[in-house]
Amino acid sequence: MIDTVIFDMDGLLIDSEPLWGIAMREVFATVGVNLSPELTHLTTGLRTKEVVSYWHNYYKWEGKSAEQVVNEIIDSVIYKIKAEGHPMEGLPYILQYFREKGFKMGLASSSPLRLINAALEHLQIKDVFQAVYSAEFEDYGKPHPAVYLACAKALGSDPLDCIAFEDSVTGMTAAKAARMTTVVVPEAHNRHDPRYALANMKLDSLLEFNDAKLSLLIK
Repeated sequence: MIDTVIFDMDGLLIDSEPLWGIAMREVFATVGVNLSPELTHLTTGLRTKEVVSYWHNYYKWEGKSAEQVVNEIIDSVIYKIKAEGHPMEGLPYILQYFREKGFKMGLASSSPLRLINAALEHLQIKDVFQAVYSAEFEDYGKPHPAVYLACAKALGSDPLDCIAFEDSVTGMTAAKAARMTTVVVPEAHNRHDPRYALANMKLDSLLEFNDAKLSLLIK
């Protein structure tokens, strides 16, 4: 019986993807790497160290270690979230919806735990979740299902009893690989990506989810 919901965070609960893009471009520029917004979208959903490794292998910059670049990006995103991070449309609604249904609620993100905690505190929703997991502590990040499986285990839930909410193809792939029922709420610019057909349901906003949608998922 589906009784658990697990959320991604960046781009789903908080409008942080643009902030990630700005932070990455600013920090990468300090090592002579100029990334366009289109290029930063290529790594959406990956862990920060994987993003940096991806571009370091391509550009092979010198002067700063990959670890230093990773930490500078994370520090910058945390600063930007605290200064200008906004909840995604429908955030209070969707959390209240599942709370009233009595669902167990978890969060499974590719972001480092210190950034997750900063975002949840900024949004004042940290106490909503019974389990919060970061892929930084797993051997593999999304699209590997490890972080979703770890979160489900912490909640005492079978993955087959979980609904996962995601906004990226990478995250959707991870949730589906974990055998979870998956709802995607993509960003407007890639909403028509044909790969989202893998999801059980696609929405334009969290506000669109309701009892009728839930019934379609659990029958």
